[in-house]
Amino acid sequence: MKDDLMDIEAGTVGSSFDDFLREEGRLDEAEAVAIKRVLAFQLEQAMKDQGITKSVMAKRMKTSRTQIDRLLDPDYEGVAFGFLMRAASALGRSLKIELA
Repeated sequence: MKDDLMDIEAGTVGSSFDDFLREEGRLDEAEAVAIKRVLAFQLEQAMKDQGITKSVMAKRMKTSRTQIDRLLDPDYEGVAFGFLMRAASALGRSLKIELA
């Protein structure tokens, strides 16, 4: 127990949560979920800022309200790239994706 406390004080225990996820083979999955949550939040905020309801958004995108619900669901990961581009366009925005 004393050795554990010394490691904690020295700053050597648990370098980062990212390292933990990487070791567990779950970093990519966690990052994908985080990105989808951010996109869903940004889309919902843009809709609110412009006073656009889900029904209006569905009409603009020529899709169903159910599809908009999925688009805005932060836990739903099955949104296609083209659908995200259409959503951004319907809000007068663009979608930027980059490799880091």
